[in-house]
Amino acid sequence: MGAGHGHRLHFHGHSVVHRAPAHLKILFLLGFVLTVVATPREWYPVFGGYLALLLGVVLLARVPLTYLLPRMVVEVPFLVFAALMPFVAEGPRVGVPLGGWEVSLSESGLLAAWGLVVKGTLGVLASLTLAATTEPADVLRGLQRLRMPDLIVQIMGFMIRYLDVVTGDLGRMITAMRSRGVDPRSPRHWPALARTLGALFVRSYERGERVHLAMLSRGYDGRLPEAAGPVEAAR
Repeated sequence: MGAGHGHRLHFHGHSVVHRAPAHLKILFLLGFVLTVVATPREWYPVFGGYLALLLGVVLLARVPLTYLLPRMVVEVPFLVFAALMPFVAEGPRVGVPLGGWEVSLSESGLLAAWGLVVKGTLGVLASLTLAATTEPADVLRGLQRLRMPDLIVQIMGFMIRYLDVVTGDLGRMITAMRSRGVDPRSPRHWPALARTLGALFVRSYERGERVHLAMLSRGYDGRLPEAAGPVEAAR
């Protein structure tokens, strides 16, 4: 329980974007993502406009791109999947020069990969901008103002609160493994890593039961006290 409670995605600042109400930023993010997803992939200049709008917000928020770009590594699996699509998709093919060779790629696969990359990147960048300019507690307050069910807000609050705790536990277990000469990156030691992850799951499950029993002993009946609220509980 001694893990830090700070949020790694938030960038401290006092810009207009930071001070904007959280529920309005959530609505803007939702509208932006839905608009990007609904835009046909062939409307190439429109995506440039979306990117310019997003970069304008980032500039207004005074959040360095060097802070956001490393955190976009979360979309790497989608980029890998997009890179494979031109090779595996069917339909008319086109020759593309690549490293002195001409590679035959699917036209429909190239278009699908472009759509996946550009829409995913815009969505991830917009989400990171919201996370960088809004404290997690403010996001929960914003969701409450948007009338999201209390139970879902509570679950999200506890997830934010205990994600750092579980991550801290995992870090300590990995350190203990390495001190015993076990390299988690080596396939030879993956069985030991699997047992460690299993133990982490059991430990987290038992911690969840203890927290729930402690809440019940304090009168929890499905709703958190107004004084504490899910927002305060997330801290």
